[in-house]
Amino acid sequence: MSEQHPESVGRIWLDVVATARRSAADGLVVGTSGNVSARVGDLVLVTPSGVPYDRLGPRDAVGVDLEGRQVLGDLGPTSELPLHLAVYRSTDAAAVVHTHAVHATAVSTLVTEVPLVHYAAAILGGPVHTAAYARYGTPELAEAMLGALEGRTGCLLANHGTVTYGGTLDQAYERTAQLEWLCRLWLTASSVPGRTPALLDAAQLDEVTEALKGYGQPG
Repeated sequence: MSEQHPESVGRIWLDVVATARRSAADGLVVGTSGNVSARVGDLVLVTPSGVPYDRLGPRDAVGVDLEGRQVLGDLGPTSELPLHLAVYRSTDAAAVVHTHAVHATAVSTLVTEVPLVHYAAAILGGPVHTAAYARYGTPELAEAMLGALEGRTGCLLANHGTVTYGGTLDQAYERTAQLEWLCRLWLTASSVPGRTPALLDAAQLDEVTEALKGYGQPG
């Protein structure tokens, strides 16, 4: 595969495939919708266009450079490649997950910012923004996404889906799952007739953001 990192490329490719399959198993995508990528140095491993995830194996790795030139594999990369490359060029991301999660996509048609119904928003850097609609696979969509991602690790794409990134595939995926859950929670709470969900304020979210810095096991 890669002359510089053959073992790591092979291992991370399998992780990309496993993450894509997980998104389908968890109901965040249908069929071949959505896509997953990971960066290894200057190489971006990305799921191919139009191939069911359960058919992908070790020999099906697809890789491009940061300019989008294909340098690995025979299958063509996802049509959303501009979206993935925009994230890698603009952040320190090592992985990107894009889904068509039902609740998050529904919320993307309703609001320009996900209401602060839960402190889980802190996991994504703050109130989650919705990027303006543009057709899939276009530079315009990638540009709108970058605006919505400013200061965040995830966003909604209007009438389309979600994008999250992280330092690992697991982290990027966890952020996707949290975003879908957050959107589902708001839709559920806001659907109660005659009631309006109570929202957190900026100070409360900042308090959680600070507390999260010490969350988890030491070491």
